[in-house]
Amino acid sequence: MKRPIMMGLCLAACAQAAMTAGLQTNVLAYESKTVTEGAVLRGTVRFAGTAPAPKEFDIWRYPDHVFCGALSDGAGHRLLREVNVGGNRGLKDVVVVVEGVRSGKPFTFTDAQVEANVCQFLPFVTVVSDKRELTVTNRDPVSHDIQGYAYDQAGVDIVLHRPSLKATGTTDVVNLVKGRKVFTMQCGMHPYMQNWGYAIDNPYYAVTNQEGAFVIGELPAGTYRIKAWHPALGVQEQEVTVQPNGTAMLDFRFDSKRSAE
Repeated sequence: MKRPIMMGLCLAACAQAAMTAGLQTNVLAYESKTVTEGAVLRGTVRFAGTAPAPKEFDIWRYPDHVFCGALSDGAGHRLLREVNVGGNRGLKDVVVVVEGVRSGKPFTFTDAQVEANVCQFLPFVTVVSDKRELTVTNRDPVSHDIQGYAYDQAGVDIVLHRPSLKATGTTDVVNLVKGRKVFTMQCGMHPYMQNWGYAIDNPYYAVTNQEGAFVIGELPAGTYRIKAWHPALGVQEQEVTVQPNGTAMLDFRFDSKRSAE
């Protein structure tokens, strides 16, 4: 059962490797300091065109189909929606990162939290800090086989594996190497359980909400490269200059053509 699941993920990884190839950079250690006259960066990420249809999985093919079927489409399928478009065409689950910040506000970050809830991983996109720690908690009465993978053009690495995850959950370090920033997590027993993670190296980031909005505060004045990453739509980058005590606006737009590449 795990062989076709893994094969499907590897095929998806071919496209993802190309989209994330530019994510590998050498990063110096971040230094916390007091930020005076910090700026605010805010904006919106929008989606143009028709969002891709969700992936369909026949619920009866996999274990625990009665319990996991609680979130079926009513026709015997579990759906995995990778592109979520909200009001005013806002795009959810985009990680927006300010690249190259060497020092600034304190990097206070608790362990990234993911939970298995009715046979789905929540949230769909999570962020792990420079310590790369991730806690996965099982809210279901059934067990899950947690598998984490990182991809690039050089191949596939297993970065996390916890078979038979029980209600107590687990805390692990995601073993990202070779400058990789992106990983995906799935359940070996329930393939419709998938989510994505992005590793950050400074506290200047945000994940867009249902309206596609983001806000990043206390940013030292300067010129920065801003990266917007979505697990199914790839990466976009822009440059922005922020002034002391200023507010800079920056918008991104992804489209259906890019999702088909």
